[in-house]
Amino acid sequence: MPTPLLQPQRRVLLTPEAAKYIARSDSFLEKARCTGEGPPFIKLGSRAVGYLIEDLDRWLESRRRSSTSEPTR
Repeated sequence: MPTPLLQPQRRVLLTPEAAKYIARSDSFLEKARCTGEGPPFIKLGSRAVGYLIEDLDRWLESRRRSSTSEPTR
């Protein structure tokens, strides 16, 4: 009998861990959630918020620039 393929585990970081991962503060992520300027997040409960590592990586990649005069995308 063939064994089922295992799905890769999706790692969720809570706000303090996510902030460290992207080298920003917790308050940056809290404000970015209100303005929509930060990485996508997951509402885990009434107060708990999480971030998928792949979303954080994508958000970081979207902020890459070649020069300081390059506009924000």
